[in-house]
Amino acid sequence: MINKIKINKKELAEIKKLRDDIGKHDYNYYVLDDPDITDSEYDKLFQELSYLEKKYPTLLSSDSPTQRVGATPLLNFAEYKHKEPMLSLANVFDKDELIGFEKRIHERLGFSKNESIKYAAEPKLDGLAVNLFYKKGILLCAATRGDGMLGEDITTNIRTIKSVPLVLLGNNHPDILEVRGEVFMTKKGFSQLNKKAERDNEKVFSNPRNAAAGSMRQLDPRITSQRPLDIFCHGVGMTQGNHLPNNHFDSINQLKEWGLKTCPLNTLTQGIDECFNYYLKILSKRDTLPYDIDGVVYKVNEHNQQKILGAVSRAPRWAVAHKFPAQEESTIVQEIIFQVGRTGALTPVAKLKPVSISGVTVSNATLHNMDEVERKDVRVNDHVIVRRAGDVIPEIVKVITKKRRNNTKKVKLPKKCPECNSQIMRVEGESVARCSGGLICSAQLKFSVLHFASRNAMDVEGLGEKLVELLIMNKLVFHVDDLYNLNFEAVSKLPRMGTKSAKNLFHSIENSKECTLARFIFALGIREVGEATANELAQYFKDISLISNASCDELLLVADIGPIVSKNIVSFFQQKSNQKIIQNLIASGVRWEKPMNVSISSLAGQVYVITGTLSHMKREEAKALLQSRGAKLASSVTKKTSALIAGENPGLKLHKANELGVTIFTEKEFLALVDD
Repeated sequence: MINKIKINKKELAEIKKLRDDIGKHDYNYYVLDDPDITDSEYDKLFQELSYLEKKYPTLLSSDSPTQRVGATPLLNFAEYKHKEPMLSLANVFDKDELIGFEKRIHERLGFSKNESIKYAAEPKLDGLAVNLFYKKGILLCAATRGDGMLGEDITTNIRTIKSVPLVLLGNNHPDILEVRGEVFMTKKGFSQLNKKAERDNEKVFSNPRNAAAGSMRQLDPRITSQRPLDIFCHGVGMTQGNHLPNNHFDSINQLKEWGLKTCPLNTLTQGIDECFNYYLKILSKRDTLPYDIDGVVYKVNEHNQQKILGAVSRAPRWAVAHKFPAQEESTIVQEIIFQVGRTGALTPVAKLKPVSISGVTVSNATLHNMDEVERKDVRVNDHVIVRRAGDVIPEIVKVITKKRRNNTKKVKLPKKCPECNSQIMRVEGESVARCSGGLICSAQLKFSVLHFASRNAMDVEGLGEKLVELLIMNKLVFHVDDLYNLNFEAVSKLPRMGTKSAKNLFHSIENSKECTLARFIFALGIREVGEATANELAQYFKDISLISNASCDELLLVADIGPIVSKNIVSFFQQKSNQKIIQNLIASGVRWEKPMNVSISSLAGQVYVITGTLSHMKREEAKALLQSRGAKLASSVTKKTSALIAGENPGLKLHKANELGVTIFTEKEFLALVDD
């Protein structure tokens, strides 16, 4: 039997006091830049705490200052779901666009031109966006932004940053607190890091942002701990209990009181003119600041106004980034190639003689599309001016025609896809050319498989982005029909799979074979054929063979299908490779019942919107019920909306429906409606 060490109450109190004191000294040193003890005194406190924790190992906890580094290297980063989405920002580049931003805010808030709005203004750091998750004042988790909903768990690396408190100072913290911040590397730290890398014959980083992002994605936190990283906290996500002040500026100041580091250049402005003056002030300081910034950010200060303004797509309507002018350099176009995007769009890319812009070596620049190439008349061997648009994406601004030589070569759009050799299609009136390969193009494979397996398509549960990448990387999937012919043993041997996970995946794949014609059409990923259009096609033709042989004129008879969509459908089914994959899918057992004929009812032609969570069925099932009775589905509430169906936790659509006087049904009332 192991003897338990009896804990001395005095030493227990000493451990708590040492942790609190070291936390405060870390705050003074790393956040306030105002240490109140010498380094040797600090080291003595740290050694005393380490001694007591070794003496009483059962008292060791993850929030102790001694545990900032000590985790074993990770095999990979786990996914982390943000409690509240991490939104990105829309950009403006001049005062006219800034005035337009404020005008839209006035209109949405119902303000007159003379009513001014308060904004919280702050520099826009060029770093890595992160989310810190605190529970009862203790740091439990940290993650990257990712796609705004799912990020990567980088807790072990965040803990190495001394300016990130493991335990919040003071008291009255919310029970749950998400803090948004930007991890960055100072210019001085970046320079020292690269000098060390050169001495050690290691790879050097191109700029501080890449260095910060690369450091946070180290699987070994001991490496991250050696990097000169810092953080500024600039926002709040979800909170529970003890709510923060009712405006942004005071909320950020409250974070500072709890020990979180904020930018000292943050300020309050009144109206757009003060915002612009702040922009000019920060721009003038840009080169003298110890860290890189690429603009400033304005946020409507009052939280109640932010809620009214809401968000569009993945950007809030109440905030905007005012980007600094891009810096430009001249260089030579050595080659122009065509890259195929995940949706088949061909993008001409200029291969450049490498040139340094804002400390970044640029060797590629996008030309967007052939219209852009022709408009700017960019040729191989031309001298051009290159800009990092918004300090991020390099692009060719213009050709220096005075330097044009006789050896320049004009660029032509290829007739065949460089990836799969399928025909290149360019719809009249459109600037973008696309590969018609669809289901067989390797460049589009990952996107087509993910779309095919998505919930509103074939609904293959468990087939996420990382697994699709593994299937493609291990050459188990070349086209979507290969999903139904996977080798169980090969799949079970993939990283993080195993027999149980493989069984679950194969069970989900088997279940997906029974679908509807509408879902199958949508799953094929025909350009501009969404769920509503797929449903209309299924209701009208009732058979995939009739759709595949339909002419443009026949397709135009279907509701909501116009000339462009009809051409896209015809083009898709003209590809023999696409037809073969469809035949393979049906041969593999994919099947569907013939869609019900739409009955003439009181719902026919009416427009419905669904918001919130339904408890008796999935949202897709509710949509199918409405569509089977002739109703149409919309994603947003307008004056044309017949009714809103509100489940649990409805969003801003409920507020909009009340504003417009739109009829609102509960789930119970909705079920009674469709039953009737």
